[in-house]
Amino acid sequence: QVALTSERYGLRRLPFAQLSSGDLAFFQRLMPGRVITDPEELELFNVDWLKSVRGCSKLMLKPQTTAEVSQVLRYCYERNLAVNPQGGNTGLVGGSVPVFDEIILSTALMNRIISFDKVSGILVCQAGCILEKLNEYLEQQGFIVPLDLGAKGSCHIGGNVATNAGGLRLLRYGSLRGTVLGLEVVLADGSAVDCLASLRKDNTGYDLKQLFIGSEGTLGVITAVSILCPQKPKAVNLAFLGCQSFAKVLETFTTCRAMLGEILSAYEFMDEKCMELVEKHLKLSNPVTGSPFYVLIETSGSNSTHDEEKLNNFLEKSMTSGLVTDGTVATDDKKIKACNLMLWSLRERITEALTHDGYVYKYDLSLPVAKLYELVTDMRARLGQSAKNVVGYGHLGDGNLHLNITAESYSHSLLDAIEPFVYEWTARHSGSISAEHGLGFKKKEFIRYSKPSEAIHLMQRFKAMLDPKGILNPYKMLPSSR
Repeated sequence: QVALTSERYGLRRLPFAQLSSGDLAFFQRLMPGRVITDPEELELFNVDWLKSVRGCSKLMLKPQTTAEVSQVLRYCYERNLAVNPQGGNTGLVGGSVPVFDEIILSTALMNRIISFDKVSGILVCQAGCILEKLNEYLEQQGFIVPLDLGAKGSCHIGGNVATNAGGLRLLRYGSLRGTVLGLEVVLADGSAVDCLASLRKDNTGYDLKQLFIGSEGTLGVITAVSILCPQKPKAVNLAFLGCQSFAKVLETFTTCRAMLGEILSAYEFMDEKCMELVEKHLKLSNPVTGSPFYVLIETSGSNSTHDEEKLNNFLEKSMTSGLVTDGTVATDDKKIKACNLMLWSLRERITEALTHDGYVYKYDLSLPVAKLYELVTDMRARLGQSAKNVVGYGHLGDGNLHLNITAESYSHSLLDAIEPFVYEWTARHSGSISAEHGLGFKKKEFIRYSKPSEAIHLMQRFKAMLDPKGILNPYKMLPSSR
């Protein structure tokens, strides 16, 4: 990967103030020992996870409390200093790193669990809690986080909420817009808004938290989250299946949904190119070979006998009807733990394998399920030998395609062949150009393919109202209104 600078995108720095020695002195008094200025240490936080975009921030601040975030933003607002909120820096659209020299405001030290109610299943925690650590804590209480991502070992719950992350459990538990009950947010001028409700129902006025869920740090900095957590399933089963065509993948899903019903928790698909890459670059072993498409099905329930019976009935019908040609199943407790890790790794680590294949052009799209793989086929035909690999995988149950194109190195001519074609194709089929990754820095100019101009203008008005100086995560998510 080669990080792309703002110059490549033809951007100019907005007229924010330059960081001064007086500014540094203020921050060092405010949070001694938590002000990072060393260029080598900052390098990691100036480049995104994909190493595809790079900023040049000279300062990172690591507050521990909402009060400190409030003081930082109040000072930056008065001084007109731009701020880049950053969680685990696992975003895939360049939204979590500076574009120029914005101050990085890290939530890494805001990792305290505030409370958990076992009766209601409501967790309240600071925004910097790592998703996997939260899940480990909840599992000890008999619960889980209603969100699962490949980046769970490093992403922060605040960043998940700020980007409205989707992930692997959305089919079963829905989106964060439904499971997040409340937020604590600090606005651009330093005002702290405490809407950290722990109620399932609250019909008093506008639902303000929804403004900040998916706002990608452009309207405020999320400092704490209240989230509804389901009980940990007592029985989890996995099936990894091979299908001979995408039509069979779709028919298998229809059958699966009808026969498994309430215990179906994930339905993921990937093409054979994905499997070739994880085998080649990560040395993972595919237990089912020789199929053009693969499906990973997970069930989660409370009665292992009941769930296994339903899964076995589904598998028998799928095999005898020719929907599935081969597969492997993990249903008993001992086998599931080892097999779970192996099978989920085949799906979750595709992104990692792609980064070893060269420069990656990534697209995260919502499409009508029947049309999901047509885009991959059309893109392969369009690009021919100019691309190294064109692969498709994703959350089929949610209509979410991850289209990835690799090349030996970055090529502007290849990018021109992909964009805006991929967005035009998506719009023509009534899809969304971002299903779960957000718009960030890379996709903001393409929002018009998914939203009408009136909606974009209304978003810009919200931004201007809550952040009139535009200091919060500038150059991200929305096209400039200036």
